[in-house]
Amino acid sequence: MALQLGKVLAGVAVQARQSAVDAFRLMRRQGPSQVQFWLLALSIGVGAGFAALFFRKGIDLLQSTIYGTRDLTHLHSFAESLPWYWVLIVPIIGGLITGIVLHLFTPDGRVRSVADVIEGAAMHDGRVEGRAGIASAFASLVTLSTGGSTGREGPVVHLASVLSSWVSEKIHANGITGRDLLGCAVAAAVSASFNAPIAGALFALEVVLRHFAVHAFAPIAIASVAGTIINRLEFGGVTEFHLPEGNTLEFYVELPAFILLGLICGVVAFALMRAVFIAEDAANQIQTGTGMPRWLRPAVAGALLGALAIAYPHIIGVGYETTSAALTGQLLWHEAIVFAALKVIAVSITMAGRMGGGMFSPALMVGALTGLAFGLIATGVFPEVSGSHTLYALAGMGAVAAAVLGAPISTTMIVFELTGDWQTGLAVMVTVSLSTALASRLVDRSFFLTQLERRDIHLAAGPQAYLLAMFRADTLMRKPDDPGAADPKRCEDMVEDGIYLEMTATLEQAMPLFDRAGAPFLPVISRENDEAPQIRGALFHVDALKAFNRALAATAAEEHS
Repeated sequence: MALQLGKVLAGVAVQARQSAVDAFRLMRRQGPSQVQFWLLALSIGVGAGFAALFFRKGIDLLQSTIYGTRDLTHLHSFAESLPWYWVLIVPIIGGLITGIVLHLFTPDGRVRSVADVIEGAAMHDGRVEGRAGIASAFASLVTLSTGGSTGREGPVVHLASVLSSWVSEKIHANGITGRDLLGCAVAAAVSASFNAPIAGALFALEVVLRHFAVHAFAPIAIASVAGTIINRLEFGGVTEFHLPEGNTLEFYVELPAFILLGLICGVVAFALMRAVFIAEDAANQIQTGTGMPRWLRPAVAGALLGALAIAYPHIIGVGYETTSAALTGQLLWHEAIVFAALKVIAVSITMAGRMGGGMFSPALMVGALTGLAFGLIATGVFPEVSGSHTLYALAGMGAVAAAVLGAPISTTMIVFELTGDWQTGLAVMVTVSLSTALASRLVDRSFFLTQLERRDIHLAAGPQAYLLAMFRADTLMRKPDDPGAADPKRCEDMVEDGIYLEMTATLEQAMPLFDRAGAPFLPVISRENDEAPQIRGALFHVDALKAFNRALAATAAEEHS
């Protein structure tokens, strides 16, 4: 009897395994059904949540080991008691490890972060680099554990995106499915990092996918909740920051002050972003001019950070202790100003040194310090019509972060979820909206989109700009033996006149040339060594327009589905 039952169970197991294999093959051929997709979203949410949790715990473990303290919420206070040479040498060693890792495992020695995820969503069907992404996450882990002055959200977002990209490749996901899975991973990573499920979902839609399509909302919300549950299983339902009681707004009378604060925060956010870009350009020039090996660049940046941290240990790590001190009003006016300026310098050094990390946490710290400094002045000048100066710190924190991310909606929500203070929404919304509106006109909408613009990836202008770069001439051209091919003699004459396209040229180069030449087609050539150019075909204007219009229509359909 037992033997017979065992045979039956074995047969059931074999059938179940075969059914699972058949279902996976069907999903790879036809794409996942809605139920399968939601299960995938849940699985990715759990996976991304654990990735964010392990990343955070890894930073805590390394920091406590290296700096010798278990209370990481007061890391910089403890660092003040350490020998100066230890504060100096730790970032140098961390930078050296980071440089070697990036040199070995990335093609360009550059850390991957949120900007690369945005690029992957827009131009690579929701895929990001796997090998470089994992290396970047490890490099950022080392950086944040050894004194790097950035945040953990950037590497966590990219690490989660590596997971979703792997799944998309396994199931042969199309562009829409790949982007939605990417959004699920990002939402779960953000929510798990900050215990902020609403903000996590909105961040994925607003910053990464850059649309609010209805079809994407449900799976992204599922993944975001899953990521939050992972966080709360470990840390409970606590907020990152604890605010003092009495954060009240004196309503209409005090609103003009928050309007002014919003404009100031927009300028501060611009200064923060601009400082990073100036430092990066300067570091590139120094590396090129001195012939410095790229693996040494993070170590040099670590030396500068260590020297700065000897006098001002507030710059070490993510900086939540200083941010919390600003939100609770424990700093004096001049301290807030000095610490904000030093944080901008430290972030610029870290990012220019290609050490890794994100921009969100530094923006929170700089914003809180800016808001506190403004609030101390405002409440001191008009005490009879002012609320708490810590309310200005809260509003400033959201305003600078929103301007840097270019994400007023998700940043407003994440400030509420980080602090648990939902009673001051009017002040935060006014400040955030004005700060974002001003800063977005001084840069290409956000820090991430400006990063991409500096790489000649034009996402800030919308799909009508970046879609042109997705079509190569050699994929759209008509070959000489195709029906309706271009006249060979005419092609030769155009090449002699310098009117032609390389095989690797995109529609971004082709469309202006069509306008200048006024021709119905452009010859497409290839060059081998120093030989004369070989005509491989011709790109017709009508074919280019058809491909571009189809891509625009598909993008519009996805964003409004």
